[in-house]
Amino acid sequence: MRKVLVTGGAGYIGSHACKQLAAAGYEPITYDSLVTGWSQAVKFGPLEQGDLQDRDRLDQVFAQHKPDAVMHFAALSDVGQSMRDPALYWRNNAAGSMTLLDAATAAGVQAFVFSSTCATYGEQDGVMLDEGCAQQPINAYGGSKRAVEDMLRDYGRHSGMRHVSFRYFNVAGADPDRQVGEFHRPETHLIPIALDAVRGRRDALTIFGTDYATPDGTCIRDYVHVFDLVDAHIKGLEYLLGGGTETVFNLGTGRGFSVREVIDAVGQVTESPVPVVEGARRPGDCTALVSGSRRAADILGWQPDRSTLEQMISDAWGWHQMPGYTA
Repeated sequence: MRKVLVTGGAGYIGSHACKQLAAAGYEPITYDSLVTGWSQAVKFGPLEQGDLQDRDRLDQVFAQHKPDAVMHFAALSDVGQSMRDPALYWRNNAAGSMTLLDAATAAGVQAFVFSSTCATYGEQDGVMLDEGCAQQPINAYGGSKRAVEDMLRDYGRHSGMRHVSFRYFNVAGADPDRQVGEFHRPETHLIPIALDAVRGRRDALTIFGTDYATPDGTCIRDYVHVFDLVDAHIKGLEYLLGGGTETVFNLGTGRGFSVREVIDAVGQVTESPVPVVEGARRPGDCTALVSGSRRAADILGWQPDRSTLEQMISDAWGWHQMPGYTA
């Protein structure tokens, strides 16, 4: 059985990836500091606790498990926090990834799947973003992710390690079997915050900015279901293990929804209005981010079949109603 080291495997996307890797016949080994992840989400393979910047610990894990590939999700991802404390993001996301790449290269790993972000594109309003668009991030989160993409290119040329980078748009939804789901500390994502407001776990959802140049004044984002996202990562892994070369892929649906549209859809799915208050814009937020790419479909055969707004909210709502759910 082939083994895959999954950094951040105790987090939202990483735990879903581990489930799908196991279902596809791989053994996922989770490497996670548990600072933002949680051990209860590690259900489909062993957990190795450690920090990305701990080279000795990484070397131990690579020597013990001898993974065939790395799937790298571990990162801080709060745009607002990255504006307030950019050094934290450069240390954790960029420097930590460099340490991981050093350890993976030393261990002879030949396939590396990287979780990047559409935030590398920055503010390009009115543009359907494809992989050829200029990368001009406006926050440390996007900047640190772009830096890792550059590292991968250079490390690959030196060591021969093949890699793919996935620039995703907004990820939503949850495992329809409700074994794992979305839970951040603190929660910063729109759909789970809206669901918490519906359930009375918070007084209201704050809309950050109502004066953007959009039809209803709120930001527009392209949403992709976490299961569709993970499916792309497994297809990317198999592409690399089959001899595929360095490639960057956008992962989105090509359809954007405004904050108000998402809130309205949550109300329809839950049959309860979402209590909201209006607030000022947050620094670092772009007006609109929508994918205009078919590269993942053309090369990997990927289709975001589960990524309708109703399905994503319904799956998330099912997870939020689980008896053991806490936020």
